[in-house]
Amino acid sequence: MLKSASTLLRRSFTTLALSATISTCFAGASGQEAKKVPAWERPQPATESLDLTMYARIRNEGFAHGKVMEFSAALDEGIGPRLTGSPNLAKANAWTRDTLSKIGLENAHLEDWGEFGMGWYQINTWARMVSPDPEPLWLQSAPWSPATKGAVTGEVVYVPLADASELDALKGKLAGKIVLLGAMRPTPDITEPLFHRYTDAELKEMELVEPMSRPVVPGQPTRAERIAAYLKRGALRKAALAMMADEGVAAIITPSRDGGSGGGTGIIFDDNGADLVRDAQKPENLVKIPNAVMMIEHYNRLARMVQAHVPVTVEVNIETKFTGDHEHGFDTVAEIPGTDPKLKDEVVMVGGHLDSWISGTGATDNGAGAVVGMEAVRILKALDLHPKRTIRIALWTGEEEGEYGSEGYVKQHFGDFAAPAAPDTSGLPSFMVHNHGPLKTTKEWETLDAYYNIDNGTGKVRGVYTQGNIPIGPIFKQWIAPLYDLGVSTISYQDTGGTDHESFDEVGLPGFQFIQDPMDYETRTHHSDMDTYDRLHKDDLEQAAVVEAIFLWNTSQREEMMPRKPFPHPELEKKLSAPIPGLYPGAVEAKP
Repeated sequence: MLKSASTLLRRSFTTLALSATISTCFAGASGQEAKKVPAWERPQPATESLDLTMYARIRNEGFAHGKVMEFSAALDEGIGPRLTGSPNLAKANAWTRDTLSKIGLENAHLEDWGEFGMGWYQINTWARMVSPDPEPLWLQSAPWSPATKGAVTGEVVYVPLADASELDALKGKLAGKIVLLGAMRPTPDITEPLFHRYTDAELKEMELVEPMSRPVVPGQPTRAERIAAYLKRGALRKAALAMMADEGVAAIITPSRDGGSGGGTGIIFDDNGADLVRDAQKPENLVKIPNAVMMIEHYNRLARMVQAHVPVTVEVNIETKFTGDHEHGFDTVAEIPGTDPKLKDEVVMVGGHLDSWISGTGATDNGAGAVVGMEAVRILKALDLHPKRTIRIALWTGEEEGEYGSEGYVKQHFGDFAAPAAPDTSGLPSFMVHNHGPLKTTKEWETLDAYYNIDNGTGKVRGVYTQGNIPIGPIFKQWIAPLYDLGVSTISYQDTGGTDHESFDEVGLPGFQFIQDPMDYETRTHHSDMDTYDRLHKDDLEQAAVVEAIFLWNTSQREEMMPRKPFPHPELEKKLSAPIPGLYPGAVEAKP
């Protein structure tokens, strides 16, 4: 699951959706008028037609004959970590395509979403302190790091990189050194469990449009201040890398970030945060110095010794391989064709991302979501069901670096934004900028009924986020009523982000992420070396697949298309957000 500022930047669309009145989608119309309005704007029934016998059949197949753990073992352990552009991800694409065909889906194929960047994989990475005391050290190569020329040994230099003066003091002194780049991090006691399931009170709060317990921190930096700090850090690190490359630094080691527990746990989190540059996979951004991320407890020890003027020597061996500069990314796609003459061209989609980071095997992020989607469609095929609408599964790649796979698919099939009238010149990465021209949709945009996504680890489904889609809430509420005994109870109107449903939601299509129990996802497994098969929970994944299969079936069988939020108009956002001119009494308009 990608974590970024994109969630906050999409709040404006959520606000617009919440302000739309329910009557827009539920108002009656004559037969002649109904033909003129889009299918998703036609009147919705007050009572959903639920096939409870089908609920029972899906539950029985999923719990009695579930294959989700078999899928997980084959993907996570049989293939392993699946960095986008790597040979392992190519294996995963082929395996999912072939497996979906074996379980009865049709038109299983790979779709090219475009060029990603450098192909790369890690072979082996290790380090040890040579002096003053021999000790093994725990670290992993950062993604897209070049290899060292065998094991290299060098004196350790600690560079917190708080300001440019540190670099001035080190000029001419870095040749052959092992640089600890980045400030030490405190490791306070862990006073709360790393593992958690949602309480009834927490689930109840999710039903609110705005959570009541969201903390207000006095003096918290504004968005402008955070952006300024981000740009300053980026410029400082760029200058440091240039100087270190010129002087011949042997290797760079960075400290592992915290997983949200508040302290060190002996875990290595190895993701975008471990890369020395943004978009490290692009050939033009190639970092020429071998670099790795180290467990915080070992990093801190080395840094403290250097600060105490103790000469420290470390041996590092980073063994990696590049496979090409212009690798493409592919999504795995397959279908259960629709059978109703009027509805078969409409599509219900389910998905999760297939790619992962490198230090674990990507079991919870997001092997879990991928295999739950596979199990959901397997259940429907095992029951020999023939949906009215086409049910399509898509397993995305490139999610971890920017939701590239789902975004590329949406652009190719459903629509894209025109270039903005005024291009952004902030220097920020694209995920932090929401600057688009008008949305241009395709004919397929009219046929996508809904997209369902899982990407929050191994926890059971507790409900669904509606992304501010007000009229869809009462529909989902009726769907989950027969699932209360499975722990599914919550319909949240809140906007959640950081994964592939956003690609659909951004272009005005119904895209949804399920609410899952957090377990130890954020504290221990998300992007870490602990993200392995051992962290999966069989009962929870089977439950998630059953719930997802029921949502797919219900959507495929409805006579009406699912209601949508208002059509997005990002090109109008600046105008709509502007203050009303002359509002303040006595104000004199400033001259340009």
